[in-house]
Amino acid sequence: MNHFEFRFPMLIFLWVSFFVFCKPVWAEKKFIDLTHPFDQSTIYWPTSRPFQLEELHRGKTDKGYWYEANNFSSAEHGGTHIDAPSHFAEGKWRVDEIPLHRLIAPGILLDVSGKANPDYLISEKDFLDWEMVNGRIPEGVIVLVRTGWENFWPDKKKYPGSDKPGDTAHLHFPGFGEDAARFLSQKRKVAAVGLDTANLDFGQSKNFDSQQVFGEANVFGFESLHRLSRFPVKGFRVIALPMNIGGGSGAPLRIVAEIE
Repeated sequence: MNHFEFRFPMLIFLWVSFFVFCKPVWAEKKFIDLTHPFDQSTIYWPTSRPFQLEELHRGKTDKGYWYEANNFSSAEHGGTHIDAPSHFAEGKWRVDEIPLHRLIAPGILLDVSGKANPDYLISEKDFLDWEMVNGRIPEGVIVLVRTGWENFWPDKKKYPGSDKPGDTAHLHFPGFGEDAARFLSQKRKVAAVGLDTANLDFGQSKNFDSQQVFGEANVFGFESLHRLSRFPVKGFRVIALPMNIGGGSGAPLRIVAEIE
């Protein structure tokens, strides 16, 4: 037997062994996109400018090649987006000042969809109950809450509670209670929070108490998240990359979860 005849089967054995016993990292990961697309159906805060897409060109040029280009415009706060701490706290991080390590972090999920009503306040007790089963919430994690409100997307009346431009008096959807905001930001020192409703505060909030608390602690928020029903309670990583608007109080967000 020559050297080639001996080495060829050995190379095949090593190659097969690599894929059986040393699977590539990506082969064991699952990615979930939490982002609603931005289009004419996107839901914005009642006082904000809605998303607009202006087609400049879509088709073949006079030189024969295909070309597409558009202009778009929108408010900072609408659809799946980030609320920077500066949104409700003077002198705190704006969008472009948030450290990357706070945007990419381990996550946990609290599911209150079985009891949430249109004026439900996510409470400190909800998180203490979660900890009784799953252990203490680690410092620096991103906390996501499923209320079930994404089931109403993209209904512009059911999701926020009112579809009238400028109407903030008749909004009804769940949000964080002030006690939960203090618990997460001060006692557990989380990196960020997010949920599947239009705001961190509940719809009938007048002073946005929870966002004031989160903002003062430089805890930012993700709003109008998608597909939270597919998540485990822990064992995933959140990757949240907002449009890097200089000086922005918020921005459109592309956010995904990496699940083991």
